[in-house]
Amino acid sequence: MDFLSNLVQQALTIIYNTLSGVGFANYGVAIIVLTVIIKIALHPLTVKQMTSMKKMNDIQPKMKELQEKYKNDKDRLNFELANLYKKEGVNPLSGCLPLLIQMPIMIGIFYGIRDFQYTGPTNFLWLESIANPDPTYILPILSALTTLISSKQMSSSSPMGGANGFLMTYGMPIFIGYISIDFPAGLVLYWVVMNIMQIAQQALISKSK
Repeated sequence: MDFLSNLVQQALTIIYNTLSGVGFANYGVAIIVLTVIIKIALHPLTVKQMTSMKKMNDIQPKMKELQEKYKNDKDRLNFELANLYKKEGVNPLSGCLPLLIQMPIMIGIFYGIRDFQYTGPTNFLWLESIANPDPTYILPILSALTTLISSKQMSSSSPMGGANGFLMTYGMPIFIGYISIDFPAGLVLYWVVMNIMQIAQQALISKSK
């Protein structure tokens, strides 16, 4: 994890120095550029995950029919579900693998930006310093709002429902917004930009289906 966080910090420093070279030294912009690069790099994994979730959601009615029909015969149910997955070309685990690959990367990014040692001016837009929490709470509010929109998009293409689905859709944004209050504004800026790109990506993928 230290390797990934150090890599993120080195990349952020390179981007900042590059911006400085063209007369636009700003760590906020550097974080936005870094976020865009990271999101583009992770695009294939994200598409694979979203596509798999969409396929699983599409076959939910058929799965429910089988579950009701063979509710007293688990062996037959598993057999029929396996046949359904094969027929529809769906792997129920394929949506988890891209997420598992991305998790260590996202954690490395989190620590890399959170613990970054700024060496130049840290002001950005209304913020006096992105090294400190946002005193206006604008970024924490945006982090909660964009997480909510992204969660609602995901829930519409995910088979998860009930209490767990409700908690993920509405509980997670509240939690993210709350913890963002004490995080450095630079880290929350990264999260907001990442969410905005995720929302746009999900919309484009859904539109293309």
